[in-house]
Amino acid sequence: MMTISRGTIACGAALALLISAILYGQALPAAQPAAPRPQLSEEAFKNVRVLRGIPVKEFINTMGFFAASLALNCTDCHGGASASDWANYATDTPLKIRARQMIMMAKAINDANFGGRQFVTCYTCHRGSQKPKIVPSLAVQYGEPPPEDPDEIEPLPTARVTATADQILDKYIQAVGGAQALARLTSFTATGTYEGYDSDFAKVPLNIYAKAPNMRSLVAHTAPGDSSTTFVGREAWQAGPRDLTPVPLMPLVGADLGGARLDAQLSFPGQIKQLLTNWRADFVAATIDDKPVLVVQGSMPDRTVVKLYFDRASGLLVRQTRYAPTVIGTVPTHVTYSDYREVPGTGVKLPFNWQTTWVDGQYTVNLTSVTPNAAVDAARFAKPAPR
Repeated sequence: MMTISRGTIACGAALALLISAILYGQALPAAQPAAPRPQLSEEAFKNVRVLRGIPVKEFINTMGFFAASLALNCTDCHGGASASDWANYATDTPLKIRARQMIMMAKAINDANFGGRQFVTCYTCHRGSQKPKIVPSLAVQYGEPPPEDPDEIEPLPTARVTATADQILDKYIQAVGGAQALARLTSFTATGTYEGYDSDFAKVPLNIYAKAPNMRSLVAHTAPGDSSTTFVGREAWQAGPRDLTPVPLMPLVGADLGGARLDAQLSFPGQIKQLLTNWRADFVAATIDDKPVLVVQGSMPDRTVVKLYFDRASGLLVRQTRYAPTVIGTVPTHVTYSDYREVPGTGVKLPFNWQTTWVDGQYTVNLTSVTPNAAVDAARFAKPAPR
């Protein structure tokens, strides 16, 4: 059986930090102060044996990758006692021990056959089942194929392009009010409701504070305390009460930082063309909820791929799909947008409903009011003190 020595772990942690700095774009230009080093998994959690040397958010994403691959939740692997005390997550269980073995098995397969690239992951075999199937299913073989997942559509150079990326984005800008009206929207505050795993899927009050070009704070007022996600300038974090999260203040890095930046920037859609690079629109025909969509793809500054889906008829943005790498595989996030309404007095339309889904959670926002060009106190974007 493959084992990892203390020396191997130390080297692995150092290498992971180096790769993280390169791939995640954490290093800042020389004229800027260096970003603080993110808290690592083994610093935040106990009894971390294999997934060491990675930022806390990447560690959480990795747990979500396991959940998506095996259709399990936290307590399935960590035991029922983990639901009442974060400390119990450190307890070894048969599934945790097995997971460590599987991580090393997948790594060995990729190292031996694919030059270390992640061609084989948990999801490759499990596909949402705790036990991989080894006997073909005749029902699958002769039944109707499952519907295509819009998130999985990929560019196809031979696809017949009916509209360029510029044309699709221009139509969107017009659909939400036009460039001049959008340029006049420089800030807003909003109220509404939030429901998600951290509110136990109960609807709770919500506030949003946003300033162009890239500042946004989303605050859900849950029973144990406020839960928030904030992006400001070059930095982003998630904060929440200890009852809801084992890490009350979690900096976002890498692709998660880029995703928070994009969400903040899309609050002011007039700048959409400048948000990504390497735009392309060579996708085959696609639908979402039986409605035709046009798909464009671009890259964030760290080269993370983002796909944007626009309703073919209205031109409105209906979905965003992006990805974040982890040490065991890539995880998707998608945001769906609906219920576009004109913000009073602006001529600008914004989505009053959106749902964000990722591998370890989902939340839905429903806005009830938006106040355009409101004065937003800088304190709304201040990082909370560690709890």
